[in-house]
Formats: sequence, C-alpha cells, structure tokens
Amino acid sequence: MEKLYHETNKIVLDVQNGLSRVEQARKEDAHLAENEIKARLDNLASNCDTLDILVNKEPVARRQNAKLKVDQLKYDCQHLNAALRQIQHRRYQREQEDKDREDLLTRRFTANDDNTSIMIDHELQHNTSLHNSHREMDNLLASGSATITNLRDQRGMLKGAQRKMLDVSNMLGLSNTVMRLIEKRTFQDKIILFGGMILTLIVMYYIYKYFG
Repeated sequence: MEKLYHETNKIVLDVQNGLSRVEQARKEDAHLAENEIKARLDNLASNCDTLDILVNKEPVARRQNAKLKVDQLKYDCQHLNAALRQIQHRRYQREQEDKDREDLLTRRFTANDDNTSIMIDHELQHNTSLHNSHREMDNLLASGSATITNLRDQRGMLKGAQRKMLDVSNMLGLSNTVMRLIEKRTFQDKIILFGGMILTLIVMYYIYKYFG
C-alpha cells in the first residue's frame, strides 16, 4: 500500500504543477494540455479507489492513519478536478470574448443602419455580463481557497491530537508492562521468603533434635 500511496501522491504534485501550465498554455496547445491533466486525474481517482480497498487490509493499529492519508488524497483529487473545470471555464470565457470582439470589429455598419445602436448596446451589455461573471468566479475561488486553508489547518490540529493520543497509548502500554513486572517480582519475593522460612524451620528442627 505504501508504494501505491507514494505514487499517487506524486501524481497529485504533478497535476498541481501541470494546472499552472494549462492555464498559461497557448490557445492551440490548451486542449492537449487539458487532456493530459484529465488522464492523470483519472489515474489518480483509480488509485484512490484501490487504496480504499487496501486500507481495510492494513493492521488495525495502522488502519486509522492509513485511512486519513487516503481521505486526504481523495480530497486533493476532488479539489484538482474543480480547479481544472475552473481553468476550462475561464478559457471558454476568453475564447467567447475574443470571438465577440472579432465579430464586432469585422461587422460592417452603414450610416442609415437603424440596428447599429441596438447592436452596440447588446455587445456592451454582454461584455458587462462577462466581466460580472468573471468577478463572481474570482470571489468563488477566493472563498474556496480560504476554505481549503481552514481545512488544512484543522487537519494539522487533528494530526497533533492523534500524535498525543498515540503517545498516551504508548505510555499506558509501558505502564502496564512495568506493573506486570512488579507483580511478577513480588510473587517471586514471596516464594523466596516462604521458602527461606520453611528451610530455617527445618534446620532448627534438626539442630534441636540432635543437640537438644
């Protein structure tokens, strides 16, 4: 399981680095870069499903920690898929804006064209709507980033609490071992004491019998 976990974690890092390249890719290379990231995300999801099965085969002492690692990978997979969709949405927006701008620049108007003002108003309204959508997406991304940061902080706190619980568990295990050793030593001391008393009585009896 450890080998597959490390391989899957490496895929997460590769996808994180690849997303920035996708966003900066030229228009003609964007689809190819997106398809490459999508294939890696599919591989990541498949590995997470396999790890979910392997967790139940782990020893009980390690199962909880292993499940936490797999859950984090699954969360990273969902987050990366959402990030890819957002990048695709922004690219579609840019392409639509470029297309609308090109249509507007290449459209011919005549001096007596009654629809000129209507079409310009429509384009302005459309452009304003696009800008509003873009601003809302930025707000959504900022909110998502804050949520992710909060979740990571909580994860760190939970890991700290888990380590403390393991330390306490180890201390309790050590204390039980010491108590068992003390009980064993006490029993041995009792045997030695009673054995010595019996032996002393026997010796005193023979001394009294032969010299009394």
